[in-house]
Amino acid sequence: MRTELQIPSDLQFLAVVENWLLGALGVEFGDNDDWQKQAGRLRLALVEAYSNVVRHAHRDQPQLPVIMRLEWSDRTVRLEVWDRGEGYDLGTYLPPSPQDFQDGGYGWLILNRLMDKVEYRLKIGGQNCLVLETTLPTPTAATPTVPPPPQPSLEVPDPSTEKV
Repeated sequence: MRTELQIPSDLQFLAVVENWLLGALGVEFGDNDDWQKQAGRLRLALVEAYSNVVRHAHRDQPQLPVIMRLEWSDRTVRLEVWDRGEGYDLGTYLPPSPQDFQDGGYGWLILNRLMDKVEYRLKIGGQNCLVLETTLPTPTAATPTVPPPPQPSLEVPDPSTEKV
């Protein structure tokens, strides 16, 4: 399946973006036992990607649209986030050092921890594309609850109370 969303570059639309993602995937995967865990992971990746476009690529340009494409087949989920910004040279990225208490710079690290595949393509037809892909784990089959076998009664009947 495939769906697409075009939305302004404004964080006030963040809830719309989240609902789009979780609503579309929830139809397909919502009945699985681990959906809430997977939904949280996918939501965090999308929020990070969208907020980076708004705050960095389209800074002070809310009229520029962000285009998101979501595809899924079997258990594989692929999300593309398209922007019209200047782009970011990943060759200059240095992961934050644990001893440095910096406020930003964790986005790329977070995305790579949350997703199986992360690609950033610069200037494809005048746009940049962030590709996030993951394969959701196969849900474990719920173990059917089997009632315990009936236990034999350990009471010895009182012959004086038995009806004949």
